[in-house]
Amino acid sequence: TAAPAAAEVTTDECVTPTPVKLQLQWFTQAQFAGYYAALENGYYTDMCLDVTILEGAVDITPQTVLANGEADFAISWVSKALASREGGANIVDIAQVFQRSGTLQVSMKDSGIASSADFKGKKIGNWGYGNEFEIFAALTKAGLDPAKDVTLIQQQFDMSGLLAGDIDAGEAMTYNEYAMVLESINPATKALYTADDLNVVSYEDEGVGMLQDAIWADGHRLFDADYNATAVKFVAASLMGWAFCRDDAQACTDIVVAKGSKLGATHQLWQMNEVNKLIWPAPAGVGMIDEAAWTRTVDLSQTAKNLEGGTVLTKAPDAAAHTNEIVTAALALLTEMGIDINGAAFAPITVTLTEGGN
Repeated sequence: TAAPAAAEVTTDECVTPTPVKLQLQWFTQAQFAGYYAALENGYYTDMCLDVTILEGAVDITPQTVLANGEADFAISWVSKALASREGGANIVDIAQVFQRSGTLQVSMKDSGIASSADFKGKKIGNWGYGNEFEIFAALTKAGLDPAKDVTLIQQQFDMSGLLAGDIDAGEAMTYNEYAMVLESINPATKALYTADDLNVVSYEDEGVGMLQDAIWADGHRLFDADYNATAVKFVAASLMGWAFCRDDAQACTDIVVAKGSKLGATHQLWQMNEVNKLIWPAPAGVGMIDEAAWTRTVDLSQTAKNLEGGTVLTKAPDAAAHTNEIVTAALALLTEMGIDINGAAFAPITVTLTEGGN
């Protein structure tokens, strides 16, 4: 069965705000700035929602927290969440916030790793925890056996392994770990590393990018009119937060830093700018799930072979795994409010990184 249609939503006078818990997939940082902006700027309050944002951590699986009823919505990468859904978690992608993959494999220029085909014989860092699926997809596409042709090394959630020479290529997000390298001193030049010192393999450019940060809802509860209406309002306010971050990256960064992010201010501004590039421009409307990108993610999840020869998914998910009904209703609300939902004129800012990202 397909996911239900969106409930009728009114934004009339608020009597009792609806409590909502959002589970993030990592610690407070600009990756989630839109939600913090919606909270700080009163967008959730304006929708009669009382939102609590729950930080993530290495040992927190957001889609499991959601499926267990400990959160009302969760942020998760699509491939990870679909693996949980195949395992019985009734969770539904109701808004695809990041339209493009931000995963990279970063190496030093002299390593000669210009594409994933060059991974052969190299030590390739990866984080595990379901963050490595694109690496397996790239290896599969290049005709390489992850068990024989490369040495996969468990990497910390930083770039210390690459900088120390323990790995040839480190897994990095455009908005986080890549900047960590550019914030480090190159011993050869005694200055910060620059893009010219590095080779960067983009999984999006390699054709194996998989959809990442999305808003997931409880599939059972979507059939409840109240929860469904809450979902529409939550998505609308969240996307309004992202539109604010698009138009004022510095103000959004300031909100995240004030919320207690452990990363430095210039690093966060870089992150905000890079995250904006994954969201905007949004020709179909911010948060809309692109069917071609969804299908590519699903196909790669069934074909990319891991070390044991297994795949993320054993079969394609059913039609109810994602729906554009909620986000379409949310975008209609935002359009009525005069919010730009496409960001056609979006242009990234220029961020100058500093040592350590402070």
